[in-house]
Amino acid sequence: MVKARTALDELGTDGSFKRKESAWRNWVSTDEGAEYPPEADRYHLFVAAACPWAHRTLMARHLKGLEDIISVTVVHPTWRKTKPDDEEDKHCGWVFAADADSKETYKNTEGLGGPFTAALEGCEPNPLFTCFSIRDVYEKAKDTEGKYTVPILWDKKKETIVSNESAEIIQMFNSAFNGKGLAKNPDLDLAPKELLDAMKEADDWIYPNINNGVYRCGFAQSQGAYDKAIEDLTNSFDRLEEILKKQRFIAGDQMTLSDIRLFSTLLRFDEVYVVYFKTNTRTVTHTPTLLNYCREMYQKVGPTVNMAQIKQHYYTSHPNLNKYSIIPKGADFVKLLEEPHDRESLTSNKKQKV
Repeated sequence: MVKARTALDELGTDGSFKRKESAWRNWVSTDEGAEYPPEADRYHLFVAAACPWAHRTLMARHLKGLEDIISVTVVHPTWRKTKPDDEEDKHCGWVFAADADSKETYKNTEGLGGPFTAALEGCEPNPLFTCFSIRDVYEKAKDTEGKYTVPILWDKKKETIVSNESAEIIQMFNSAFNGKGLAKNPDLDLAPKELLDAMKEADDWIYPNINNGVYRCGFAQSQGAYDKAIEDLTNSFDRLEEILKKQRFIAGDQMTLSDIRLFSTLLRFDEVYVVYFKTNTRTVTHTPTLLNYCREMYQKVGPTVNMAQIKQHYYTSHPNLNKYSIIPKGADFVKLLEEPHDRESLTSNKKQKV
């Protein structure tokens, strides 16, 4: 297992937000003798519908048609204390929902807001083994890193974590399950060789300035750190607009994994980040090119989108940012995404079908 190169999410000396890299970096592989070979009903995803990193894996799973061979459990969107019986343990994070007939309610981690129901439609208890939180899943796998994130790709046979790095899980979903009749859409290639260089070029600036850029804005603890983050985000937002005016997808004529990475952030931008993370220099709604692009992406992956859970998570899980966990109504961004788009007019290559 490849270990993370950094310790914990932390603040830089200038008050800037630093993200820890994922620690579990094994691969599902078709190589002979691979420790984790592609098999039906062997792997399970633990995800939060609200989390943009986890949402990537749901989109790739959907597009490749892996729903019948890779099972999934969606955790509750509102964070709770992960060791509620230990008064000394202050960690808060993802927990599993209660059984559907549960009447349990609770408030946010400061005892305010809500009450939130422990049972929630679309979420469920862990079906594989009894546990309360995602932290418990990591502890079952004897994790030593202590950052209890989603997504988790779990091996039901070995009872351990394969990977918790979303960027790599979606690569596995794209290529590792194409044989033996596993993927329903094996011919869909979301990382074609001819676009790999363009994908890397896009990912190299989109990740720090947009995907992680919204968090750099929202979790900055100094004006200087925020000013730098919002400048990088704004410039990159405008760069996106210019690129997508000229081509249908971020790396060219075909949708790729880079579009999945990008859309997971843009989907949450207006309803959450503009308000919650202070990214209010731009909006997708008022950027026609990006709105049109998001419409096409949404209409390909709509079944994986749960805006109610997205909003519930962000607005109820960080009392230091939203003391009473009030969830803003918003302007129904998803309804905008259901309207027609005309992105096909930018495509010179008509081969890819999703």
